[in-house]
Amino acid sequence: MQKWFEDAKLGIFIHYGIYAVDGVAESWSFYNGRMSYEDYMKQLDGFTASKFDADAWADLIEKSGAKYAVLTTKHHDGVALWDTQHSHLNTVKKTPAARDIVKQYADAITEKGLRLGFYFSLIDWSHPDYPSVYEGGNVPEDPASANRFSSPVDGIQDESRWEKFLEFNNRQLEELLTGYGKVDLLWFDGDWERSAEQWNLPHFKHYLKSFQPEIIINSRLQGHGDYKTPEQGLPITRPEGPWEFCTTINGSWGYVPADEHYKSLHQIVRMFCDCISMGGNMLLDIGPKEDGTIDERQEAILLGLGSWIRAHEEAVYGTKEGVMSRYYGDGSTLSADEKTLYLFVHGDPKESICMKGLCNEIQKVSVLHSGKPLTYDIHGGVPWFQIPGTTWIHLTREDTHELTTVIKLEFAEKVNMYGGSGAVVTHN
Repeated sequence: MQKWFEDAKLGIFIHYGIYAVDGVAESWSFYNGRMSYEDYMKQLDGFTASKFDADAWADLIEKSGAKYAVLTTKHHDGVALWDTQHSHLNTVKKTPAARDIVKQYADAITEKGLRLGFYFSLIDWSHPDYPSVYEGGNVPEDPASANRFSSPVDGIQDESRWEKFLEFNNRQLEELLTGYGKVDLLWFDGDWERSAEQWNLPHFKHYLKSFQPEIIINSRLQGHGDYKTPEQGLPITRPEGPWEFCTTINGSWGYVPADEHYKSLHQIVRMFCDCISMGGNMLLDIGPKEDGTIDERQEAILLGLGSWIRAHEEAVYGTKEGVMSRYYGDGSTLSADEKTLYLFVHGDPKESICMKGLCNEIQKVSVLHSGKPLTYDIHGGVPWFQIPGTTWIHLTREDTHELTTVIKLEFAEKVNMYGGSGAVVTHN
């Protein structure tokens, strides 16, 4: 795992494609029969990207506090956002936009000094050779029940056609990994429709890294990825190893104007704090409109999140996961040397916040965004049994941030937490 990824904390996901023309769900709309394939593909004629400004995207992403971005270069519908030489189904040849979206995006992101990420769908529901085999080669009892976009409906598998599809994928990925400079991250999707053996793993991963040796690949590679990607449901238990939580700003990945179910800025900040408290990143999604502009509500959330991060950046960048939630429930991070603890406070406390199990002597407590020193009390504890008391940090509404407040605790030594069950005091 590259250190930059673990230090990044925030990335911006961008779902952009022809599905923004009618504001329908990307790819799944035709796969699940909510509209015909023909009607879905008619959106090619309306995709103009007439106001697409990659530099404006990159500027917004930088202002959000994100350190990397991931663009959907090709979703399950098979429509490529670059001038691929291996399919006519792309935004250069088949849409009025007639432009290489990936090229402009990659140049702008790189120019800003952000890490460059590409989403790529392993599955392609438009390619004639894709629905040639079943997952794991297992023919279902009723082949006719299979979806015609992903599997043969006659029960007959054609391995030669599948090999042709794999070669097609390899050639498109070669274009992405050799034509756009240094690519830092590949974000695969769709691995579930075929087995690791069918995807030719682990050889396939070695092939990818032959073009970009330092590239990071997400978990959606049938067990051969570099980090986990829980989606939409925030983890309750910390995933093992490096991880990233991907989520939408409202309920949709792409631009769906009818979707008014937006998360508030406070909710987004809280989710972000929960991620970094558990040592993970958040990949927050935006869905540009067909013309390439960003909905003002999505833009406002990114700018608000960036403003909060800038006011609290020492509690974000370069930190590691904080103490366990049994010690402090709202989440926390630790400085790299583990001598500073940052506590997140999401509400307005009545008089104080409570921290349990802290063995260290506190040198200083302060509000991070204002620098104001705070007082505290310690009640209880049995020092001769090495059992700490409960620390109560005095904090009232007038000292809080309008979103989430961060309390900074400084120590002379590394943070040391008590994990026992207490004891009967047998002598005083």
